[in-house]
Amino acid sequence: MDKEASARIQSAAARSPDSDSAQDSFDRRAQSAADKNENREKNQ
Repeated sequence: MDKEASARIQSAAARSPDSDSAQDSFDRRAQSAADKNENREKNQ
């Protein structure tokens, strides 16, 4: 997961807050995964 993918997911969740992915906080988990991957890339 990268920052761009996370941004798309967050945008979709904001547009449709009643969607399944927005309801189960997938947007927040996507952001967390993108942050972890970015940190992992910096430390290599």
